[in-house]
Amino acid sequence: MSSIMHPCKKLLELGPSALTDEELLAILIGSGHKGKSAKEIAKELLDNYYSIPGLMGRKLSDLMKIKGLKEMKTSRIVAAFEIARRVIKAIEKE
Repeated sequence: MSSIMHPCKKLLELGPSALTDEELLAILIGSGHKGKSAKEIAKELLDNYYSIPGLMGRKLSDLMKIKGLKEMKTSRIVAAFEIARRVIKAIEKE
C-alpha cells in the first residue's frame, strides 16, 4: 500500500477508522484549489481550529476565510458537523 494513498481510496480499502482527521476532512472538501490539495486545505483548517471538535459550531464565514473554501465546500463541512451533533443529541436522549 502506498503511503500517499488518496483518502477516498484509503476509506474504501481500509475503512473510515483508518483515516486521519485531515483525510476525513479532505473527503468532505472534495477538491483542492490552485496548487493546494484538499488534504492541504484540511490541514490548514485543523491548524487554525486545532481539532475536529474545534471546528464544530463554526460559521460558514469563519471557514471560508481559508483559501480554497467557498460556500459548497464549507456547507458540506458544516452539514457533517450538524449531522454529528444530531446523532450525539439522539444518543444522549436514549
